[in-house]
Amino acid sequence: MDPIPLFDQTSLSIQDCGLKGRGVVTKASIPSRTIIDISSVLLFPSEEYTRHGQYTQLDHYTYRWQGGMALALGLGSMFNHSNRPNVGFQRDFENKVIRYTTLREIQSGEELCISYGPNLWFPDMEDEQQGKNDNGQGKERAKSAGSDQSDFSDSEDTVLGWGRRMNITFD
Repeated sequence: MDPIPLFDQTSLSIQDCGLKGRGVVTKASIPSRTIIDISSVLLFPSEEYTRHGQYTQLDHYTYRWQGGMALALGLGSMFNHSNRPNVGFQRDFENKVIRYTTLREIQSGEELCISYGPNLWFPDMEDEQQGKNDNGQGKERAKSAGSDQSDFSDSEDTVLGWGRRMNITFD
């Protein structure tokens, strides 16, 4: 395994993000294409996860991994969903980490969000906050979100959060 640098994260905080719950917010501007975190992962073999893990709170925070599922430790489990993500992620199977990189410049006070993909298993809080009903608008926006993050987000990844599994495919 390659040595993995630790980050000075004094400009990031975990705070209440309204309807989304807790999330990661920056206290300073961050340039585009900046690695903001490298989260180590705790691996669960497929059989163990199928037998036990999917029935626990862990199911809300895991990613698909080679041979099973992985729980991102640290900030990796704290990023909320957005249909317009400002952070992408890449899994590094060899080093058992996930790298999170900004997709655009992020302003001070802004929440850092990843996309969980187009098939959300929970009400889209962005739509709720914008007063949208469930007429499909949110889903269409989510489907198009992947193209902006293809440089930094795994294709055909699975992120689990807030209740159910979903497949993410970025074209």
